[in-house]
Amino acid sequence: MNITTEFTPALSIHVNPDELGRAAAAEAGDVLRQALAQHRTVRLMLAAAPSQEATLRWLLVEPGIDWSRVESFHMDDYLGLHTSAPQGFGNWLVKRFFDHVPAAATFHRIDPSNDPVSEALRYGEVMGDDRFDLVLLGLGVNGHLAFNDPPADFAGSDRARVVELDAVSRQQQVDEGHFPTITAVPSTAITVTISRLLNADRIIASVPGAAKRQAVSDTLVRPISAGFPGTALRTHPEVSLYVDHASAPVGSW
Repeated sequence: MNITTEFTPALSIHVNPDELGRAAAAEAGDVLRQALAQHRTVRLMLAAAPSQEATLRWLLVEPGIDWSRVESFHMDDYLGLHTSAPQGFGNWLVKRFFDHVPAAATFHRIDPSNDPVSEALRYGEVMGDDRFDLVLLGLGVNGHLAFNDPPADFAGSDRARVVELDAVSRQQQVDEGHFPTITAVPSTAITVTISRLLNADRIIASVPGAAKRQAVSDTLVRPISAGFPGTALRTHPEVSLYVDHASAPVGSW
């Protein structure tokens, strides 16, 4: 990837995950209200992960957001799980977020029960090429964005693809309590590509917890490269990175 301009994400450090989520949600609310004032509908891309829980919970109580005019997408989902499995990311977002929004919202879901390659193409067509008004995401322990594990493709022209999950990503799901063992974690997924995620006006990353400290540090200081997927955020001019004391780089607070 040829980098012509590099940007520094706005780093915001908070005492704990709840305060992180409250601050990130306040910024997200501002972005959505401004976009709704300018457009008939707005486009929101969401991650599904424990790192996002506080941000999404506080976003639900942000005032002045007409959710009936918000068109939402999610950035990845496992292949091979039962359609009702709680670990499914679409299911997770419905339970944690969309079941609680104060007005009916449009949620475009990846359907893992379809043929994987065909579904990735279909979902890419659903997303199209219009920019997202806002992307809410996290970082994996290995720095992944969505399920774009290292070495990650920053410049692919496809919008979504089928991927093999690396061992670090799969172990993270065990460590976070979603699966009992690594063998229970699916080995493949559909993910939105990094280039499609970055096709957005604003990006807000919520990254709490000590397990993510190295990924945060790598994202901020490593050379922009496929080996550290989070560094792709430094190619975008409007990124806010919210961390707590546990995930903040050493010496940053």
